[in-house]
Amino acid sequence: MRRRTGRLTSARTARRTTRTLPGGTLPARTLSTTALAAAAVFALGAALLSPPSRAAAADPESLRAAVPVADHCASQCDDILPPGENGNATLADILGNILFGTHPAHSSDQLARYDALVAGRNTLTDSTLTTFFNDASFGVPANQVESVTTPRPDVTITRDKQTGVPHIKGTTRYGTEFGAGFAAGQDRLWMMDLFRHIGRGELTSFAGGALANQGLEQQFWPSAPYTEADLQAQVDRIRTTGGERGELAMADAQAYVDGINAYRQKSKDGRYFPGEYVLTGKIDSITNVGEIQPFRITDLISIASVVGGQFGGGGGGEVQAALSLLASQQKYGVAEGTEIWESFRQRDDPEAVLTLHEGESFPYARKPAQPRGTALPDRGSVQNEPLVYDRTGSAVTRAKAPVNAPKKLRPAQGIFDDGVVPPGSLDPKRGMSNALLVSGAHTASGNPVAVFGPQTGYFAPQLMMLQELQGPGISARGVAFAGVGMYVQMGRGQDYAWSATSAAQDITDTYAIELCEPDGSPATKASAHYLYRSVCTPMEKMERVNSWKPSVADSTAAGSYRLQVWRTKYGLVTHRATIDGKPVAYTSLRTTYRHEADSIIGFQMLNDPAQTTDAASFQEAAQHIGYAFNWFYADSRTAAFYNSGLNPVRAAGVDAALPVRAEPAYEWQDYDPGFNTAAYTPPAEHPRSTGQDYYISWNNRQAKDYNTAAFGFGAVHRGDLLDGRVKKLVATGGVTRASLTRAMADAALTDLRGEQVLPELLKVIRSAAVTDPQLNTAVQQLDAWRAAGSERRETSQGSHTYTHAAAVRIMDAWWPRLVEAEFEPGLGDELYGALTASLPVDESPAASHGPTGAHGGSAFQYGWWGYVDKDLRQVLGDPVQTPSPRTYCGNGTLSTCRDTLLTTLKAAVAVPAAQVYPGDDSCGAGDQWCSDAIIHRALGGITHPTISWQNRPTYQQVVEFPSHR
Repeated sequence: MRRRTGRLTSARTARRTTRTLPGGTLPARTLSTTALAAAAVFALGAALLSPPSRAAAADPESLRAAVPVADHCASQCDDILPPGENGNATLADILGNILFGTHPAHSSDQLARYDALVAGRNTLTDSTLTTFFNDASFGVPANQVESVTTPRPDVTITRDKQTGVPHIKGTTRYGTEFGAGFAAGQDRLWMMDLFRHIGRGELTSFAGGALANQGLEQQFWPSAPYTEADLQAQVDRIRTTGGERGELAMADAQAYVDGINAYRQKSKDGRYFPGEYVLTGKIDSITNVGEIQPFRITDLISIASVVGGQFGGGGGGEVQAALSLLASQQKYGVAEGTEIWESFRQRDDPEAVLTLHEGESFPYARKPAQPRGTALPDRGSVQNEPLVYDRTGSAVTRAKAPVNAPKKLRPAQGIFDDGVVPPGSLDPKRGMSNALLVSGAHTASGNPVAVFGPQTGYFAPQLMMLQELQGPGISARGVAFAGVGMYVQMGRGQDYAWSATSAAQDITDTYAIELCEPDGSPATKASAHYLYRSVCTPMEKMERVNSWKPSVADSTAAGSYRLQVWRTKYGLVTHRATIDGKPVAYTSLRTTYRHEADSIIGFQMLNDPAQTTDAASFQEAAQHIGYAFNWFYADSRTAAFYNSGLNPVRAAGVDAALPVRAEPAYEWQDYDPGFNTAAYTPPAEHPRSTGQDYYISWNNRQAKDYNTAAFGFGAVHRGDLLDGRVKKLVATGGVTRASLTRAMADAALTDLRGEQVLPELLKVIRSAAVTDPQLNTAVQQLDAWRAAGSERRETSQGSHTYTHAAAVRIMDAWWPRLVEAEFEPGLGDELYGALTASLPVDESPAASHGPTGAHGGSAFQYGWWGYVDKDLRQVLGDPVQTPSPRTYCGNGTLSTCRDTLLTTLKAAVAVPAAQVYPGDDSCGAGDQWCSDAIIHRALGGITHPTISWQNRPTYQQVVEFPSHR
């Protein structure tokens, strides 16, 4: 099996060739210029076509004659999306990458610039930003045109020489959207196919039975199981209830699908389709027999369910919260146990960093004074609902059965043995995004400045693709998730830019439905009927039967299984339990279920220059986005913010943090289970703002009294890394694009524990002299690291050695030990375990090392740093707002707490680097830099070089508009 990792060396120098294929002359992909590489690739056989070109040569005269689109950015808009725009690779491309490290054109050409900001941030100026970012101006200068494709007479797709980004310009609305779909096919055909099968719960049948593939469909399908009729009903509902914009959205979606299918067929006929279709057995490399299944508009709903569930969901987890509450009540009694649990839940911690920091209050999902309808399970009765049934073959044995691959394909044998999407890549608790905006009153130019983007992980190709869309009613450049790219979802318009971060408000509730039997016999926890408004009602069984067989790419032996989810009028069954001895099922009800693509109307409005003209119209557009996101906006005059989401109006007294009884008195207001609709909080009750001095977001809380759906939003949050830096810039004034980018880049290298918690740790330790020489050395190393900024960065670019390597290693080994020693003795095993199940102790770059998500970039979103910080301040007697009812470190005694910290520090110092950083398929044991490093996770056959760790958006914009329409 080939190790699917990033390479530490760059691809060889590339050249371009052309060849004529059905449908026209297409641009060649990049291959090695060395005679050896070229000869070897072409020796693979005539059946393996050389990489094709994408378009005919441009006509510069026609480009000069075109009427330019209004662009008020004046070359002050930049963006970046590594590794590169081109996400398709032919079979020859894949084999060339495996054998010689070559890359298709524009598949990896943004990676080095993205990586270089780590070393270049300190000398960054406005004039050097394009060393690290793309110029995001509209259009392509005539001397920078690489190719032009005309898939229909009413649209052109122009690609620039530097990045190969598609600039799609249509004379009709249909043509513009058709071009967007065609370009998506050119850049992401294989990936779109993967994600429609993930959304439909059919990944193993499509791509192979690898354990990671099984895990991925088992992760996503249970939260959005639909029949084909369900998917079509969502399309029809948008068309019929969304007014003119709804009709237009579905017409645009159909044109987009038509464009994908046009490219799908052309590439199949021309034999320049993605090579993964050969390696997974879909198409024969010699005869070209086989098919890429046509895309349907319902596929877009499936893809939207994956994207929305991954980045725009909010809430859930109420059963686990109930278990930790019960454990706390068991240990301390109901009253004190509830108080202690609330201190860890931190619903409205006054010390938490907020995006809206001027004191505005937006009450939502707050703890009720007198809770009603809370449905806590009996202790020990909760069972997870089974998902997988009827396993056969390798679904039981995990056996491998490599096929007898043709000699020409053997270099690619087993490339998907670990999954077509690597394990842990789409963990819903990884990623997120950040944003930094400063209003014009504090900038050098007098215009707002923004540095923002989504932090969606690192994939090859990326989940998103860059594009420019220009056509009737559409004018934007930016990113869209592949497969739902009818409109730019984050990017810039003619005189404004916008972006988003994932929000965390609660739009998903858990209900306890009482089980019953239709014949009146006693119900059991296995019963498949439930009481709905006093009527014993059958659950609806949702099923997927998947089977697979080995292929060249995935050696997993033949096998099959059946996925089963029970659907009720209160959502999808997730657990079984008893309450006061009566059997119940817990269900998860999400406001966006059956509304996976309704947000398309909001994105349509953001792309429409006639609709989005200022901050108020931006906020109006964002109101139409049902998923939980924080939206940010900047033009030449104003910076603004709006929190979107279908926030349900809950019944009075319902506690959104815990399960609730499935009874009419506790339902969402105006709840209709047929289409899963309800009354939603009005826009005025969503956090929103225009013209605040600055805005930051790193998935922190939005505003006072606006409660989050999860643990971990307390006194220390990674948002503090941005807030402190931007606040200082604003206080000084004269903020520029470069200075705001530096603030982001500095935060991206900072260890949150070192900056925010280490000062208190050292203060406790130094409350008395440290007499042990080894411990004193460790304390000095940690303090020197803190004083230098607590950064995890190389001594120089390419050294692969951290500046304070010993201190970083000590902190990585110490943190989990000190947290457990600080809290577990007081909380006890059961409660400590239950709380860590709701919020993991650590999320440093190294803490994620292993099979569930190493090398992912995003870090410090989830952890116990706020708990440790507040507890140590209580020990020290320092000011604490809303202190915990108990102090845990040393049971509140400073000397005992100090002993705990020193004991765990001594243990951490003794842990060798090879144990702190245990190594994996990409890194040797003890390699600290590599353990942190970012590796783009291959979603196909192409891998990319490893780059240094940054905690930074994947796609990022730097914008400052000097003028407005």
